[in-house]
Amino acid sequence: MTAAPPAVRVGVDVGGTKVEAVAIDAAGGILARMRRETVRGEAGVIASVSDAVARVAAEPGVGPVAAVGIGIPGQIVGARVRNAVNLGISDLDLGGEVTAAVGAAVHVENDVNAAAAGAYAIRGAVGASMAYLNLGTGIAAGIVHDGRVWPGAGGTAGEVGHVSIDPRGPECPCGQRGCIETLAGGGAVARRWSGDGEHPVLDLFDAADAADGRALSLRGDLARGVAAAVRVLVLTADPAVVVIGGGVSRLGDRLLDVVRGELRASSERSAFLTSLRLHERIELLPSDAPAGALGAALLAPAFEGVARG
Repeated sequence: MTAAPPAVRVGVDVGGTKVEAVAIDAAGGILARMRRETVRGEAGVIASVSDAVARVAAEPGVGPVAAVGIGIPGQIVGARVRNAVNLGISDLDLGGEVTAAVGAAVHVENDVNAAAAGAYAIRGAVGASMAYLNLGTGIAAGIVHDGRVWPGAGGTAGEVGHVSIDPRGPECPCGQRGCIETLAGGGAVARRWSGDGEHPVLDLFDAADAADGRALSLRGDLARGVAAAVRVLVLTADPAVVVIGGGVSRLGDRLLDVVRGELRASSERSAFLTSLRLHERIELLPSDAPAGALGAALLAPAFEGVARG
């Protein structure tokens, strides 16, 4: 009699345009990986996630699925997702619906917290603490302390995007002015730049490199916003490292250089900030790393790895 293959866990990262899924073994190794487009709306998201789970489970050598973890934007209450506006979700029992569709236990997690768990694992679970700073359409962070994702008392730990650093700055949908997200979020930068290209933040950096005055100003705002987010994270959670990921991070060293320059400049007049060596605490997540999907899998039920706080 042939022994059944060991059960695996599947992690699914749900974004506004794509769904990414990975299957992992008991040691956290990736067995299979896939991407597909996201279908918006409650029925569409359920179908997108269920299909992604089925696809990776069907890959050779994967075997039965023991549990599923889902990372998704929005307010997470138990297994429910609320106010995921970009996905067209107001209130959805995503965990219950996916459990019924795939026949496995499901854990639902905020997408940035899931990515934080994944980034921690990708780094080899090195160090007692780490912050993951997601620079996407918006800005948010996830914090890992002693190997555990720390969501805070109400699930808002790491919402650095809505820290106001300029009371006279651009208006933010949250009702404040000059929030970090209005200066450095990919969506806000694209609106302020008003370019016609497919990759407005990249176009902005190219224009700044060509000495376009307006582009230089906006790139400076972006660097100032990201640097402020790093300072907030270090001064409140004191992580050993801040790992930067998300779509904007694909600029690579071009982003890292201007942020490090801003961190050095803003520390010059403060011996205290200088002592923190903020510019040395930041690094980029590898651009092809499936941090969100991997983290969701690691946070799935009964996995003995990175834990939920």
